[in-house]
Amino acid sequence: MTTSVLDKTVEIISEKTGIDPENIKPETELSSIEIESLDLAEIIFDLEDEFDVEIDMNTATAWENLKTIQDIANSVTALIAKEK
Repeated sequence: MTTSVLDKTVEIISEKTGIDPENIKPETELSSIEIESLDLAEIIFDLEDEFDVEIDMNTATAWENLKTIQDIANSVTALIAKEK
């Protein structure tokens, strides 16, 4: 895989929000870049498609568990490892 999960997560979030990827860091909190529940659901769907995994969490659970960009990337990375 040439693109890291974190890089792809940043790319997808940049596309959804219009924020320059240079301004999206691993520690960036979703609330600070105005990611709302619908946006988060779309980001999760895009990551599922990109990495061929199923992220099994409803939006409420996602909001509780995914606070930063790194949290999202870590969740996807764990699912990829589990699939292998």
